[in-house]
Amino acid sequence: MTSGSEGRLRCFLTLPQECGYLQGQESVSLVVDPALRMDRRLYSRLVSRGFRRSGNHVYRPHCAACSACVPLRVDAAAFAPNRSQRRVWRRNADLETSISEPVCDPAHFELYARYLSARHAGGGMDDPTPEGYRDFLFADGLETLFLEQRLAGRLLGVAVLDVLDDGLSAVYSFFDPAQARRSLGVYAILQGIAECRRRELPWLYLGYWIEACPRMNYKARFRPHQLYREGHWEWA
Repeated sequence: MTSGSEGRLRCFLTLPQECGYLQGQESVSLVVDPALRMDRRLYSRLVSRGFRRSGNHVYRPHCAACSACVPLRVDAAAFAPNRSQRRVWRRNADLETSISEPVCDPAHFELYARYLSARHAGGGMDDPTPEGYRDFLFADGLETLFLEQRLAGRLLGVAVLDVLDDGLSAVYSFFDPAQARRSLGVYAILQGIAECRRRELPWLYLGYWIEACPRMNYKARFRPHQLYREGHWEWA
């Protein structure tokens, strides 16, 4: 692929594997050469073209028979919460939010492990190791934020965000599974939007929205947003 002044980037296709979102489908990803040194400028350009990362691996879906994965970004300045989102914000008014650097904090990992055990039991992610945690969330050459939500000092949630030239990119969020009433996943996105506004950055990138996957539908509820559609390859 071509990336302006960066020249032509070498990319690779993964082997087909079972899709984690749509039953009966196979998925293939286009992966940027892992040997390429990533920095904020280059990664920002790639995210604006529909890529995202898992650890140091930067990828975009490239399935021959399916285009269900649609990149979505929220207009942070124009965002207007709906009634449900306003309730979530009020419900969590007692939480303190702070930003930490991407370090291997034992409290973060313990919460991450409990979250995966409750939310992804039997899915292959529910027995994490500190090494796997670091390989999934950390990235060389990028500025990554850990937005922590605490109640009276007790860690309830963490939202992992990468800083881009034109916004923040949501990498992952995890939270106390016993606090379901708080809707901490929704709250993490609301905090991400608030952080974009604080930094005067226009976009919060939420990764891929999949209309046919119920557990991904929540992303489209954050409005206004833009989609990056295959065939047009532009945000609209």
